[in-house]
Amino acid sequence: MRHPEFEAALSQARRTPELWRLLLGMLLCLFVYLTTAISVFAVATGIVAAQEGPFAVMPFVQGIAQPDTPGKVMVLLLTFTGMALGPLLAAGALHGRGPASLLGPSRLWVRGFVAALAAVLVIYLPLTLLGLRLAPPEPGLPLMRWLSLLPLMVPMLFLQIFAEEVLFRGYLQQQLAARFVARWIWFGIPSVLFALLHISPIAGANLPIVLLGVLTFAFLAADLAERTGSLGASMGLHFGNNFFGLFILATKGTITGAALFVSQSPQDRVGWESLAVAAAIPVLLAAWWLTRRLLRV
Repeated sequence: MRHPEFEAALSQARRTPELWRLLLGMLLCLFVYLTTAISVFAVATGIVAAQEGPFAVMPFVQGIAQPDTPGKVMVLLLTFTGMALGPLLAAGALHGRGPASLLGPSRLWVRGFVAALAAVLVIYLPLTLLGLRLAPPEPGLPLMRWLSLLPLMVPMLFLQIFAEEVLFRGYLQQQLAARFVARWIWFGIPSVLFALLHISPIAGANLPIVLLGVLTFAFLAADLAERTGSLGASMGLHFGNNFFGLFILATKGTITGAALFVSQSPQDRVGWESLAVAAAIPVLLAAWWLTRRLLRV
């Protein structure tokens, strides 16, 4: 049984539920994402070549996989521009849907975003402070440098989470739900695809645990989108989670270039590090539970 708020959010999606439209829309999303990402990389490498010479381009490109400078992090986040535009263009061109139909009513969106972000702060902040004390990390960016970059970094982070949420919990989940009743299709397929897109060799032997954590997040975000009838709560959960993981305490060997602190242990180390990766799952569950309590859903 679907939540009434979610059923109401599907009103426009039901007008054009044909599967061929969704498949064509996903191809359009992929095309827009790839062309935009290539353009971002081309501009970035051009700037690097102009400032540091042509021999600096290849190390820069190779370093994007593990961004260890603010510039590389910015480039990585900007590549999500196409992922954000694609679903908006596909929804408009193939389904006659405006952005509001994907995001949900503005009042519900704001309420959900604020509640989920507050829940993440309440859960994550004390745990992060405890972790910094129990396992002192390596220093990242100097505090003043970090603060000066936040006005640039925060909008880019919002772009990244907006892109993933509007594609997976917005366009894909909603259009599948308008076409299919089976929950495993409209709830499960976008979540599994989201997890598969996070496959990374950096995780090494811990990859199954990392993917389980990503899949758990995807299910929780999809649940919040269904319960609230908007993407506000899922975006708030996503933004808060990524803010702590990218800007406060980053994992060594991953995206570390914009963080205040960097853990001393890499993500692929098996042992206590595996337990630390797995511990992210109950933390996510706690933030999801508190978000539901705050929203009363």
